[in-house]
Amino acid sequence: MTASASPASPDSLASRASAALWRSPRLLLLLLLTPPLLWLGVVYVGSLAALLAQSFFSFDDFTAQVTYELTLSTYAELLSPANFDIIVRTVTMAALVTIASAILAFPIAYYAARYAKGRWKAFFYLGVMLPLWSSYLVKIYAWKMILSKEGIISWAADKLHLGWLLDAWLSLPVVGGNSLSVSATGTFLVFLYIWLPYMILPIQAALERVPSNLIEASYDLGGGPGKTFRHVLLPLAMPGVAAGSIFTFSLTLGDYIIPGIIGTSRLFIGQAVYTQQGTAGNIPLAAAFSVVPVVIMAFYLWGAKKQGAFDAL
Repeated sequence: MTASASPASPDSLASRASAALWRSPRLLLLLLLTPPLLWLGVVYVGSLAALLAQSFFSFDDFTAQVTYELTLSTYAELLSPANFDIIVRTVTMAALVTIASAILAFPIAYYAARYAKGRWKAFFYLGVMLPLWSSYLVKIYAWKMILSKEGIISWAADKLHLGWLLDAWLSLPVVGGNSLSVSATGTFLVFLYIWLPYMILPIQAALERVPSNLIEASYDLGGGPGKTFRHVLLPLAMPGVAAGSIFTFSLTLGDYIIPGIIGTSRLFIGQAVYTQQGTAGNIPLAAAFSVVPVVIMAFYLWGAKKQGAFDAL
């Protein structure tokens, strides 16, 4: 009487599967890439496609219902004075925050890349990264207290007998307000504080890749500090600046929490999306507003890629 064949052990099945995958690397690659590609395709690209499709529908103000007929009327609404003003305001703020971040970040990053060694370099990384470890909302509400009329900035201005200067600035029509916490200036300062680390680190990484002998050669050939900075250091650091600007510009462009807590009642794109989708129920207009940063960042990334930004990320 012959003995029946014993079932294959788990070890033998694992060995056969491992051997099959080793003999077919393409199959292994397919198995590894299928889950993340499905996630990107269904969740990420699929949601963007649904968003784009919604923007081609219209909203009936009388019935408060979405009309599922393809039209460009929703995009035409973006060109109305009120909506176009929101877009211009948001892009202007994002550009100003990016420029200011680059100006402030460059000397900090240069010192860290050229002079900080050992413990000082560790202190630099700790100082830059530490704000990122705290709660986003806690930082914003802390700044709201700092910028309030009873905050430390107003107190310091009074002690230094500069209260008149602060009041004069707050009296300006566009940047001012009742206090810094309800002004465009306050919104700008908080944006600058929150996103500055994202500009410092890419610039610091780019500056560390600049060979020291190039700077020394520039001085040997008669180039002073100004010429060396303009013609040697800045061009080689531009990929880092462009990489940092991707973060500061895009994050400012889409943020709706900071201008909702700090600043005036003038809306930004993120707030307009939240208001149209949540309060008004106008999903097509909210989708059209959402497409605006996507299109802007597509052109921005194209320009940043030409500056070598992706090499500094």
